Amino acid sequence: MKYKIYERIEFSAAHRLEDYQGKCNELHGHNYLVEIWVESDNLNEQGMVVDFTVLKNIVKRLDHKYLNEILPYKNPTVERIANSIKKEIESKYKVKARIRVWEDKDSYVEVI
Repeated sequence: MKYKIYERIEFSAAHRLEDYQGKCNELHGHNYLVEIWVESDNLNEQGMVVDFTVLKNIVKRLDHKYLNEILPYKNPTVERIANSIKKEIESKYKVKARIRVWEDKDSYVEVI
């Protein structure tokens, strides 16, 4: 049997793209929307794929932060934000995750 769960989490954060030629080189912020799909063939000891609160906490640690200081990237692009969330979920909980991060209402990145 395969189990799949879904969670949506919003957060606001600032960043800048240091090596970027354009306006994103300046300090600016976004209201991000993160969508997470987690899939597993097994349930944990509590009968869950992953606790929804755990997923929220992984994302909420980014809320109201300067991403250049807390993510291990010189340029914390939306692609790298999505990848960071995916890696953390998959490595800690031994599940398969798909992450979509909306940078604004029209633009998102998805990591499968």
